[in-house]
Amino acid sequence: MIANKDGGVSSRAAGLFTQRSGSSASLSHDPLSEAVDSTSRWLIDGQNSDGYWVGELEGDTILESEYVLLMAFIGRGAEEICVKACRYLRDLQLPGGGWAIYPGGPPDISASVKAYFALKIVGVPVNDPAMVRARECILEAGGAQGCNSFTRFYLALLGQIDYSDCPSVPPEMMLVPSRLGFSLAAMSAWTRTIVVPLSIMSAFKPVRRLAPGQGIAELFRTDLPLHPARRTKKLVSWTNLFLGLDRVFKWADDHLPRSWRQPGIRAAHRWMLEHFENSDGLGAIFPPMIYTVVALHCLGYEADSAEVQWAHRQLDDLLIEEDGKVRVQPCVSPVWDTAIAAIALADAKVPDYHPALLRAGRWLLEKEVRVAGDWQVRRPGVEPSGWHFQFHNERYPDIDDTAMVLLALQRTALAKTPEVKAATARGVNWLLSMQNRDGGWAAFDVDIDNEVLTKVPFADHNAMLDPSCADITARILECLGTLGYRDDHPAVARALNYLWKTQEPQGCWYGRWGVNYIYGTWQVLQGLKALDYPMDHPALQKAADWLESVQQADGGWGESCQSYDDPSWMGRGEPTASQTAWAVLGLVSAGRGRGEAASRGTAYLQATQREDGTWDEGPYTGTGFPRVFYLKYHLYRIYFPLMAMSRYQAAAGRVPVPVTTPGAQASRIPALPEPFAV
Repeated sequence: MIANKDGGVSSRAAGLFTQRSGSSASLSHDPLSEAVDSTSRWLIDGQNSDGYWVGELEGDTILESEYVLLMAFIGRGAEEICVKACRYLRDLQLPGGGWAIYPGGPPDISASVKAYFALKIVGVPVNDPAMVRARECILEAGGAQGCNSFTRFYLALLGQIDYSDCPSVPPEMMLVPSRLGFSLAAMSAWTRTIVVPLSIMSAFKPVRRLAPGQGIAELFRTDLPLHPARRTKKLVSWTNLFLGLDRVFKWADDHLPRSWRQPGIRAAHRWMLEHFENSDGLGAIFPPMIYTVVALHCLGYEADSAEVQWAHRQLDDLLIEEDGKVRVQPCVSPVWDTAIAAIALADAKVPDYHPALLRAGRWLLEKEVRVAGDWQVRRPGVEPSGWHFQFHNERYPDIDDTAMVLLALQRTALAKTPEVKAATARGVNWLLSMQNRDGGWAAFDVDIDNEVLTKVPFADHNAMLDPSCADITARILECLGTLGYRDDHPAVARALNYLWKTQEPQGCWYGRWGVNYIYGTWQVLQGLKALDYPMDHPALQKAADWLESVQQADGGWGESCQSYDDPSWMGRGEPTASQTAWAVLGLVSAGRGRGEAASRGTAYLQATQREDGTWDEGPYTGTGFPRVFYLKYHLYRIYFPLMAMSRYQAAAGRVPVPVTTPGAQASRIPALPEPFAV
């Protein structure tokens, strides 16, 4: 078990801020500079000795619930670790009885059913007031039959419904040629890692019968159908076709010899084992890691086998135990966190040869992916490169991380070394090869945009596809612009056309990977600024106008996850440090760094900064799957405000005059540290 929690771990930063902007001494009495220095110290103190940063990554309660349900399946539901996870669950129950998928959100039926089920497994009595409230909330929302497909598999796994009430996930999809639009290769990277082990589970249909009193029959409404109809009124539709195929697979399961499924099961088994290599778990994300344990059980692996033990270790590494409670991370984010932290420190005028930036650069350089991955199915012959999100996930370098890492490497003194130059060339070549046909970029793959796949019965996780999005496209443009590309390059021109087509009428851009329109709009403005694009372009000034229009009375910005469901929440929500930082960064990029809105936003960050240089932040500002799963990156509230204050300071001409402080010369950093090795 590891605890990727926030906080300083050393005093390495002591005395390191006596040198800013190349001056010989510098702790200034300017309040903004003091705020910048305080956060910079905190970040450097929190750097791991290997060179990386990693903050806690927080999701909603489905993580703890599903962990307990898995433990119940393998006969370990009564263990203390499950009790501790359920203590954490109880803390997050809404006053009305349910559980939300983001702070301040409404109760979610699937999250609430799983949380109730987990609490019952560890022995919380049904007459406990928390259980009574939960049960009433769930029944009022339509009962457990209203759960999504993936929740239904957990209910079937523990004997609460039959597998006939779950969508079929046929392992035979493994046999569909990758060139076809219905193949595994046509699905998003994360969906692939989920459905392959799930297809094994769907074929074997394992069930663990629970002890009397642990079931949740009381959550099903008898006045409603067990499986709500999904057929469309239109007789001929893709939805109805896939529902018909679902019935065919279920009929075949009931009437044909089991041997008919063996080719598909063998292919899924082989694929799964291959993808274990050099990974922090299958896909290095929580859902497939859970299904991996179940799939290995179905395939006959013993509990003490190397494969099963490996799968459990990867899950254990996502657990954080604190104050008698356990919470579960959906994955870890060291590459992402390290790249952004390094950029923020460089913005804060930490010298490029500072030990913290050199350590970060060397660590990031070692994480370059140099082996083939799933992406090569659609881009054969391209030299492998790119960076992933986690510590190890070599099959899945992602486009956003790759751009952010390349940006970070250019901000260190390693940028001109042969090793970084070669890695940058490979990374840029890989990024350019991953551009979609519409001119944009997605997260992991190319042209994963077949909308028909969103109609399959198990597609209700809203993540079957990986289409282009404005925020990643703009990040690639920022990276390319930083490296000298301009709008006359064909790839850049196509990307710009994509961005103009996707701008909202209000002037903002949708944020796929951060909440939401504030995130997307900031990144577009920052990306085009890096290209030296004329920032007085009417579309970009309209975007800056929109940012200013949603600034709140206290100077901050905030946007709720609810904006993904209801556009009237666009740019509205509780102010946060990270979203305020994004807005300030966007305005600075738009040429409004000396304006009142940017000044008020920066003042908000200063006013809400804690004494240790950090900020409090309750709302989730990261996006996993819009409308389904949201995230709280615990370092977003640190490095993005640092980046914003520093860039505002430079844009507003408020770089401080150095002031000599005691001990400045004793802590002087050598201009060319030795050895200068990568």
